[in-house]
Amino acid sequence: MKIKFLILSFLLFAGGLLQAQVRFEAKVSRDQLGINERLRVDFEMNDDGDNFRPPSFEGFTVVGGPNQKVSQSFLNGKMSFSKTYSFYLQPKERGKLEIGQAEVEIENKIYKTSPIAVTVGAAVDKPTDGDNSEMIADSNLHLVAEVSKSNPYLNEAITVVYKLYVSPRISVSNWRELDSPKYADFWSQNIDQKMRIQDGEYMGEPYRYVILRKTILYPQKTGELNIEPLALSVAVDVPSNRRDIFGSRIYKTVNQTVAADNKKINVKALPDGKPANFTGAVGDFDFNVELSRNTLNAGESLQATVEVKGNGNLKLFDLPELTAPPSLEMYSPERKENVTTNLGGMQGSISEDYTVVPTKKGKYPIPALSFSWFDPQTGTYKTKTSEELLLNVENGPVAANSSSGISNPNKQAVAINDSQFRFIKLKTRLKPLENSQFLGSAGFWSALVLPLALIPLFIFFGKKREERARDVKGNRIRKADKLARKYLSEAKRNLGDQKEFYLALERSLHNYLKAKLRIQTSDMSKDRIEAILQERGVEHSTIQEFLSLLSSCEFARYTPASSDAMKQDYEKAAQVISTLDKQL
Repeated sequence: MKIKFLILSFLLFAGGLLQAQVRFEAKVSRDQLGINERLRVDFEMNDDGDNFRPPSFEGFTVVGGPNQKVSQSFLNGKMSFSKTYSFYLQPKERGKLEIGQAEVEIENKIYKTSPIAVTVGAAVDKPTDGDNSEMIADSNLHLVAEVSKSNPYLNEAITVVYKLYVSPRISVSNWRELDSPKYADFWSQNIDQKMRIQDGEYMGEPYRYVILRKTILYPQKTGELNIEPLALSVAVDVPSNRRDIFGSRIYKTVNQTVAADNKKINVKALPDGKPANFTGAVGDFDFNVELSRNTLNAGESLQATVEVKGNGNLKLFDLPELTAPPSLEMYSPERKENVTTNLGGMQGSISEDYTVVPTKKGKYPIPALSFSWFDPQTGTYKTKTSEELLLNVENGPVAANSSSGISNPNKQAVAINDSQFRFIKLKTRLKPLENSQFLGSAGFWSALVLPLALIPLFIFFGKKREERARDVKGNRIRKADKLARKYLSEAKRNLGDQKEFYLALERSLHNYLKAKLRIQTSDMSKDRIEAILQERGVEHSTIQEFLSLLSSCEFARYTPASSDAMKQDYEKAAQVISTLDKQL
């Protein structure tokens, strides 16, 4: 019986310890979502805490919050307490993102939550969140991807045009890209353009639309390929049920995420019967080989150009390689591209320029070249062969065993003209650097005289420092101002961000009273603050200014405020804290 009694007592004691333990944890509404969906994160504690600091939410945009909820209940004679801060987050990018640690101070101890990993995938066709305003925006805002051809050949150009349709019932004030398609199985290039609003129809209803992007794609694989959707975050002005004093409807701005549907295309393989010299060219082309000149002397140079021009995948295939007899020194070619891209695909020309230097006198034939391509309009392969070119080298060493002047196919020793190369110089003309002496220089006299000249300055600033130390009233004012700036430093860092600024401003005012008056956050009602300050002899006008600031912080959570208003509230708070500190 004694053992059972000891075990029962131990369990009751351990249960009491567990119930008394402080708990601070983070929870998310989902750990997997699309780039165009949102999630909710709650930071919940079972004790009243101060100085709550949310994480930076790197990789997310805070679209709502912080919303605070406090609940307290009694069950079987025991009190339970819960305090929650909630945020609504919109991911900025795909991948594995992490919600960092939040911090809170409970009974002079810092508690932190554990990080939470969230997986963000591609945009979904139908997001699973949104309120009534978002539903109105969603039904009147559409992002459409139009593909020019759904069954192209391999390496045949297709276009994707992204259009944003907006109903006359709403308006769009701004937009930004959340996620761009990767086009993993395509060669792609965006076409520069000027955006302009046009009138059109969507599902039989009048809409306005703007073309956001035009992209040229060349499929690099056969079979069914997927074109990923483009996702946007759009600021939409939606009519609400409220009206102004003139009877006009008041609009509410909501951030709506839209994404184009996934597009599937079926890429056909090129037909059989490819020519032996086919390198993947698809389109409509012309082929040419030419020399910059046909007659020259040994040791001089010329340019041999292999050129393809037309419309097709000009940047995605290799040109045939030029060959020449051994008595012609030929260097690696320089590739040139003169290509423009529009909705019809790549147009222009590509070429390879060979520098050729003959070393022997004679006549040298440049063999003909053949170039083959596939024409998707006719579904056939085409081949064009250049003419054989003849190069006449008039003056120079005669090629051995070649009475006719046609070069020997075997390798020949290269005849070098003395004017072609310059030898490296073997003798140098180096001069020693002149070393100047420090003694007697300008630097020497400056180092000697400057310390003596600084003595009167040290005496002057020393007297100023003593005068400032004797100024008791001025020191008290400066100390009060410094204390005010210290408590308001966090608010100053958040100037421009309305929610964060007024939260930090309210927290700084509470922290100041907590430090000066030694009262807890739970006792900081306006009536309580006013009574304590009156007991401490603070002037009535100063008390009213302090309470007015607290009201401004509460009011700013629900109404927009300009940056000028935030700066005025910041300066007013600094002045009030400074005045309070002097009077206390």
